[in-house]
Amino acid sequence: MFMNTVQPEIVSIFSSTGSNPLGLFGTSCDSALPSDSFIHLLIDKTSLPVPPAPAVPISPPIGEDSDASEESGSSGLGLSQRVLHIQSPTLRTTYIRCPPYDVMHSEHASFPLGLTHPWVHIQVRDLGREWSFEIGLVDRSGHVGIVRLSTFQKEPRLNLSTKPSSPPILHLPLSFPPISSRPLTAWATVTLHLPTYLPHFGSSSLLPRGTQGPLTPASLPTSMPTAFFSHTSYVKVYATCRLRRIWFSQGGPSKKAPWEFELYGDEYR
Repeated sequence: MFMNTVQPEIVSIFSSTGSNPLGLFGTSCDSALPSDSFIHLLIDKTSLPVPPAPAVPISPPIGEDSDASEESGSSGLGLSQRVLHIQSPTLRTTYIRCPPYDVMHSEHASFPLGLTHPWVHIQVRDLGREWSFEIGLVDRSGHVGIVRLSTFQKEPRLNLSTKPSSPPILHLPLSFPPISSRPLTAWATVTLHLPTYLPHFGSSSLLPRGTQGPLTPASLPTSMPTAFFSHTSYVKVYATCRLRRIWFSQGGPSKKAPWEFELYGDEYR
């Protein structure tokens, strides 16, 4: 998509308040669960408009402070902005993906995302359900590895597929502040420095228990990403969460993002 284009310092691939938020994405829902599996744009603070029937959105978790909960309808402060609500009890079947799958629905899109920025930022709201997202990384040799972060994952794991066409998956745990800690907002910006994950694809300590033999350079599959970071091949966000924005940048969290990337709630009263 962006491989052969001039790439500015910051590239936003998703904004829930844009005129066509999912213009670069493909979407998937579980057709067997029409009331529980759906993707819908709504105002975060009010959860309106409601999705078309038979979809029934879950309510955000309620905080301990009854006054704040009554005002915001959730733990922490809700946003007075339109966001994307992704909901399903089956994470694997409900997601958005950039770029979309090709017509053959293979695990690799015909044209990779191709962004060379080392940092990715995802503004997300915890809905108290399991949530996961993954990013495809490509090294300078053209080898692909998948970094997946999940709230249900307990410890880092490196999963190697027996299929030559399936990239290795580095599965990492992800957590949000508990409601009991009374955070100021239920929203968070997850920031990843992508090049730092590539060396872990060669770590034998992350292999599942029972894996036979040490993971040495000679025993690594030829398709393992072990060289320097080149670009991102795709971004995939699963249920269940709310999304505000996804963007890539040349600078990390210490570099201030543009003002329009900020999260806005009601004026303090």
